Amino acid sequence: MNIDLSDYRKNYKKDALLETKVPEEPLKLFHEWFKEEKKSCYNNDEINAMSISSIGEDGGPETRIVLLKEYSKNGFTFYTNYYSFKGRAIKNNPKVCISFYWRNTDRQVIVKGSASKIKKEKSDEYFYKRPKGHQIGSFISKQSSIIYSRKFLLDQYNEWNKFFNKNTIKRPFNWGGYIVKPYKIEFWQGQENRLHDRLVYIKKEKKWIIYRLSP
Repeated sequence: MNIDLSDYRKNYKKDALLETKVPEEPLKLFHEWFKEEKKSCYNNDEINAMSISSIGEDGGPETRIVLLKEYSKNGFTFYTNYYSFKGRAIKNNPKVCISFYWRNTDRQVIVKGSASKIKKEKSDEYFYKRPKGHQIGSFISKQSSIIYSRKFLLDQYNEWNKFFNKNTIKRPFNWGGYIVKPYKIEFWQGQENRLHDRLVYIKKEKKWIIYRLSP
């Protein structure tokens, strides 16, 4: 099978991304872009969806989609099972790459950083905000492990759902948050004729340096 996709093409016509018009801190630009993408959405798009790449146990790269749940000057926070493929990968090598693609504004953001666990109290706070079904799912899922069938998973869920109708659910010790502390952030803005704008912030000691990359 050979499927030709050579005619799949989009023409970008957004405003240019210029060094003279960006803030000194990358988080401020990220926040501006996030708000603009949110404003441009017409439905319940998960604009907080991001890919995260890590080095797997086999030495090869692994990429998956997770949901960004908080961002600040300290970094980007998401939640997962610590025993999952990505959890084990981060334990072995905390350097990761996260990226966002926002199609409504023709933008990408690529973040390189170091991931580490957040405080237990912070993980507790978020866990108990989640819907009960999500809490139970986190409790029963041995993420990335082999299971017999979907029926097996649903049976486990129904069994524990009955149990937690009479008992208080607590955050599993192997589930919680990571924060990715960035040292390099690239902002990509689509432009006509594939002359895209690419501005990179890289941290040198305590200061962010900005430079431009060829598209």
